[in-house]
Amino acid sequence: MKSIEIALKMETDAVKFYTEASQKVFHPAGKKMLLTIAEDEKNHIKMIEEVLKGLELTIRESTPIKTVKTIFEEMKDQMMERLKAKEDELEAFRVAMDMEKEGIEFYKKVKDEVNTEKEKKLFERLIYEEEQHYKIFSETYTFLKDTGNWFMWKEFSIVEG
Repeated sequence: MKSIEIALKMETDAVKFYTEASQKVFHPAGKKMLLTIAEDEKNHIKMIEEVLKGLELTIRESTPIKTVKTIFEEMKDQMMERLKAKEDELEAFRVAMDMEKEGIEFYKKVKDEVNTEKEKKLFERLIYEEEQHYKIFSETYTFLKDTGNWFMWKEFSIVEG
């Protein structure tokens, strides 16, 4: 199986996992976060499919960090009610971080092995976006684990560089 076909499978699996996980997570911020990232992964599938069909790669601008910041700002009052995340919700975010990390490592490895500039550009973009996803999931995990301290330390600066 070629690298690009593996990437398509990875992205398809990610959409399925994040969608299913969102149905099991009760914390409103966690649920929205998973659905937002699932939509990003669907865009990755579209980009991969374009390259597989020999079409020009269309970079779909994605702003998951801005979207996440908006989610957190809009849901501040709900989040400050100190909804405690359950252990299985935290596990979903640990698994999500692992999935994104594995994706990043795979895409970095194959980026230099591909034959076309389109594929290289695709993998560079996927690395960039998966790194953002990892950071978002990491911040969300920390937030869900200890909301009060998270707000005290972050003061709404989630995932800002």
